[in-house]
Amino acid sequence: MPTRPGTPRLLRRLNDRAALELLLSSGPLTRAELGEHTGLSKVTAGQLLSRLQERDLVAVVGEQAGGRGPNAALYGVVPSCAYVVGLDVLPDRISAGVADITGTLVAEVSADPSGHEDPVRLVRSAVSQACASAGIGVDRLRAFVIGTRGVVDPRTGDVRFSFDLPSWHNGVLAELRRDLGVPVTIENDVNLAALAERAYGAALGVDDFVLVWAGVGQGLGVMLGGRLHRGFTGGAGEIGWLPVPGEPLPTDVSEPQSGSFQRLVGGDAVAGLAGAHGIGPGPGSDPASDGSPDGSSVGEHVRTAVAKGAEAFLDELAGRLAVGVAAVAVVLDPGLIVLSGDVGRAGGDALAARVQDAVARVCPSQPRVVVSRVKGNPVLRGALVSALQQAREQVFSDTI
Repeated sequence: MPTRPGTPRLLRRLNDRAALELLLSSGPLTRAELGEHTGLSKVTAGQLLSRLQERDLVAVVGEQAGGRGPNAALYGVVPSCAYVVGLDVLPDRISAGVADITGTLVAEVSADPSGHEDPVRLVRSAVSQACASAGIGVDRLRAFVIGTRGVVDPRTGDVRFSFDLPSWHNGVLAELRRDLGVPVTIENDVNLAALAERAYGAALGVDDFVLVWAGVGQGLGVMLGGRLHRGFTGGAGEIGWLPVPGEPLPTDVSEPQSGSFQRLVGGDAVAGLAGAHGIGPGPGSDPASDGSPDGSSVGEHVRTAVAKGAEAFLDELAGRLAVGVAAVAVVLDPGLIVLSGDVGRAGGDALAARVQDAVARVCPSQPRVVVSRVKGNPVLRGALVSALQQAREQVFSDTI
């Protein structure tokens, strides 16, 4: 494949992109600091900043006091030069967030989808509410990512199947793009949680790790070489179907609760284990904190167990989770496992430490196991991370 010649136009575009990324990660910066970090001369850095100011991508945001002479102007990326939307779609709740190009969350809303079957109308309504709350028009959006349960076909971008959201079928993505007039992407919710973990959480900057989503349903987000691994059909990470000794194999894969590992650690299993240990949800608990369709919260059982110091319950739960974690570890050998989902987050460091110890007893690779450190809704935050990557590619690559 022939390489592109280093034309002045191309070089300016590359310099502009590098400067904008630097201002986002390390800004605000003076012209001299920008030149020092990029290797550009003061003259070239000044021309670059003038060009970006003319495009309303960069503005003076303050001053830096120096020695003799006038203070140096500080430059930063204009937050309002682009906006993105992220959605977390559950059977009983839709959460939508708007972020500016810097990644700052400027609005977040929730909507009840009950009684509405059309995914396009649901999404349009949630996006309109979020944009109204942010005080911007939908036409200001540059990218839009939806996180949803189910398997997303990596070839078409459509939801291949979802047990919880049957109306999300092939063709929905095209309808959303036509209706909204914005680049739309649908992504598996656990994959987005992994993106959020790498951007803001316990896997910050880590290129190889696995996020284990433990809750009513089970899932994996697999990050290899800094990129999500989705699999040939998009089904990588469906760990609920992992065969487990002592648990029956599924006879009908259309039944979402019939997977062997799901039977071992799913919502019904955790609730049964809690009952056997005399543990119930604590007073004042949120019965829908995990977004499960039946309104139960397995996380509250785990949270109560941690608060009461119910070591026997936590040890047994950790041993069950370790079966799946060890299976992943011997295949992928990640150095880091992050526990997330309602059960993982509720168990916190106490559960993570027990899972690590249990895995070390049966697995030669012995990965480090930690709890998620992402604040707020990890799926929504991951959707915004993905949308920002797309928007910055558009905006920062079109400066000339």
